[in-house]
Amino acid sequence: MSYLLLFIVSILTCCGQLSQKVAAQRWQSHPEPSRLRVTLYWLFLSALLLGVAMLVWLRVLQLLPLSVAYPMISLNFVLVTLCARYVFGEPTDKQHWIGIGLIMLGIFLMSRGL
Repeated sequence: MSYLLLFIVSILTCCGQLSQKVAAQRWQSHPEPSRLRVTLYWLFLSALLLGVAMLVWLRVLQLLPLSVAYPMISLNFVLVTLCARYVFGEPTDKQHWIGIGLIMLGIFLMSRGL
């Protein structure tokens, strides 16, 4: 159960970060009259997602030692990088893929010791 909650924290945090990216894009691309409204919508969504993630994170910290839970949050780096590539079309070079591989290897190694 605690690892499911940890995964939920990662998903919520990733979605919050993506919402911030959309807010930044909308600010830049929307015409003046609707710019603030659209941007505030995405920023509010981001704050909501990150706030819920924080509440779930507090529950995770009740269930798992911090030395286990915190490194597992590095899954966020993987999720955000993959979403940046496939949702926003951002470039992902060889170093990104090597980094993702190393993060996943680290998560795997940590989970084997549990």
